[in-house]
Amino acid sequence: MINVAINGASGRMGRSIMTILMGENDMVLTGALEMPGHPTLGSPARAEPGSSGEAPEEILITDDPKKALEGASVLIDFSTPEGTIAAIQAAADAGVAAVTGTTGLTDDDISLVMEASTSIPVVMAPNMSVGVNLLFKIAGEVAAVLGNDYDVEIIEAHHRQKVDAPSGTAKRLYEIIARALERDAGEVGVYGREGMVGKRTTDEIGVMAVRAGDIVGEHTVLFGGIGERIELVHKLHSRMTLASGAVRAARWIIGQQPGKYEMQDVLGLT
Repeated sequence: MINVAINGASGRMGRSIMTILMGENDMVLTGALEMPGHPTLGSPARAEPGSSGEAPEEILITDDPKKALEGASVLIDFSTPEGTIAAIQAAADAGVAAVTGTTGLTDDDISLVMEASTSIPVVMAPNMSVGVNLLFKIAGEVAAVLGNDYDVEIIEAHHRQKVDAPSGTAKRLYEIIARALERDAGEVGVYGREGMVGKRTTDEIGVMAVRAGDIVGEHTVLFGGIGERIELVHKLHSRMTLASGAVRAARWIIGQQPGKYEMQDVLGLT
């Protein structure tokens, strides 16, 4: 049996992951973690209504990483950058593998995750959808074929409550395409346009963010040439898709050697 602890247990992704776990025969929730001061602390962890099973025992939500990780085989984290770092460092101390889909991490945060991955296996991915990870692979291949004759724009749309922009998925698409085109990712990004910005340069890659309503997640990569354009589009209809990917990653990571992995590794796309 794979024992799973969830960080961000009261969030939309945390509850969705619990819903998936309730229907798994080889996985069980053993710990639920939230940030200090969260109103759900001390209350039972709850899946989304309509889950296909029940937890074998009542798991109370705690803000103590060590307590949440007791007996855990793997940590699944969808929280805040601060919460992610604290939980993954605690997982490294406890020898518990980790899967994180938190976005908005700084370079310093990522360095801390990399440090933790020297002692435990860590899957870190901005998006755990199978379709998005296929998009990552395809976008790089298309960019390499089209080269500098086509302008590249990345447009992402999410719900009004998303706090970081652009999305982690859009950033990853940008990095992949910049690398495929042999451009410096630190120099060619253009994030939104306003006013007399002048003509578009050949090298720039536009990244645009939309926030509205309850959009779960949409990403479009537009390759615009003279006389034609190609659009690669992914639309996420339900967070359960992301939750399923996270659970798949948690099952895969058991037994892996310490190191930092991506969903591309989980899906065999590398």
